[in-house]
Amino acid sequence: MQYELLTTEDQLHELCRRLADASIVALDTEFVSEYSYRPELCLVQVAVDGKLAAIDPRMVGDLTPLWSQLAAEGTETVVHAGREEFWFCLQAIGQRPRLWWDVQIAAGMVGMGYPSSYAKLVAGLLGQSLPKGETRTDWRRRPLSRRQLEYAMYDVVHLVPMRDELRRRLDRLGRLDWFEREMTAWQDNVERSRGAQRWRRISGASRLSSRSLAIVRELWLWREDEAMRRNCPVRRVLRDDLIVELARRGTADHKRIHAVRGLQRGDLQNKIPQMSRAIASGLQVPDAECPEMFRGGPPSQVQAMAQFLAAALTSICRSRNIAPGLVGSVQDVRELVAYHLRLETSDDNKVPALACGWRAEIVGQQIEQLLAGKLAIRITDPMSDEPLSIGPTDQRRSV
Repeated sequence: MQYELLTTEDQLHELCRRLADASIVALDTEFVSEYSYRPELCLVQVAVDGKLAAIDPRMVGDLTPLWSQLAAEGTETVVHAGREEFWFCLQAIGQRPRLWWDVQIAAGMVGMGYPSSYAKLVAGLLGQSLPKGETRTDWRRRPLSRRQLEYAMYDVVHLVPMRDELRRRLDRLGRLDWFEREMTAWQDNVERSRGAQRWRRISGASRLSSRSLAIVRELWLWREDEAMRRNCPVRRVLRDDLIVELARRGTADHKRIHAVRGLQRGDLQNKIPQMSRAIASGLQVPDAECPEMFRGGPPSQVQAMAQFLAAALTSICRSRNIAPGLVGSVQDVRELVAYHLRLETSDDNKVPALACGWRAEIVGQQIEQLLAGKLAIRITDPMSDEPLSIGPTDQRRSV
């Protein structure tokens, strides 16, 4: 395999000049996320016009020219499961890449599995296999061996050929517009998820009172700041279960905080005054400004119908040659059922995903008709790979 290893700013600028003259760029990265607040970028792999380049961020330093080029007019970036690559770009320059083409999402939209690994897509679309090994590489260590670099470069070699094949299939199915809209929505959701109230994801907080949730929020904010300052994973600062226990006790008293099992670690002892201040801030929040309690789960009839209709979703998706995992989950079906039954089961009143856009066209409208009794699910062939069928209600057959 022939590739360039870029270690200087001049080499990076030369690559960016080549990127400016190209319309499609294949991109992948190697990063390590176990030891830092944000994933640590260790290597960037690029394929453009048949040439390969590996960029060493530790040697080059500032990669702004690269990210700026990906955000430039006319540049299409092809990735596989490119969530972190998207964020590297957004964090570096405050802009999204201009055109983002994820082969994993496109594969799901033409009936391949979702999410599918890179190796599985290479085999399924191109009939080729990838070399094994180096899956446990610590990409922070230097120097990287030629074997490691070649292994990394394989992650971009096949992206553009796969993109071309998937684009042909999307066009044949009339789904190119669906894909473009999905990529825009995907980027919106990824960007929104970083700015959302992520403290509500604290494990075990669902049964806490509004006052306790105010404390959870303050402790979470403190933990984020502390993890960012120390550049370490948040779990190393304070575990979720300890945040929940402190919020449940609802005291800023140092001795009572110290008595919580799990806080006897030396570094945590030193942080008790800061935790106390965070808890005190939560206790001082006016009642009217405390977070709303988590709403209970949906009624039992919604749970039962959602489980039943999830099988219908899978059957519909397979008949329409699209991956069920891309379309929606049991939770998405649950939200759709509650929405049509006018039951509030979520923290907001937004229209469910299955009632919007191409998902509504694929499954949402059929599920709505099933709920209204206009369609029925039947077992047509118990021995078939697809034993279920959906069709108009027929009272004589359904008795």
